[in-house]
Amino acid sequence: MDIVLHSNLTCPHCGACSTEVMPTDACCFFFECNACGQVLQPKPGDCCVFCSYGSVPCPPIQQNKSCCGK
Repeated sequence: MDIVLHSNLTCPHCGACSTEVMPTDACCFFFECNACGQVLQPKPGDCCVFCSYGSVPCPPIQQNKSCCGK
């Protein structure tokens, strides 16, 4: 299975969407929306902002591995 490294993050505050490259060696707990400046954090139970607001889950989740020690 090929790992997808690009994800479209959609801001829940303003609806803006941006394509971002996901890190393969760390979780992204915070992301500042380029449009409205709000800082996104993962939803409860999610490991990162990509799993909460992205079009593709983070690389460890794509590989069915634990992410960030969860």
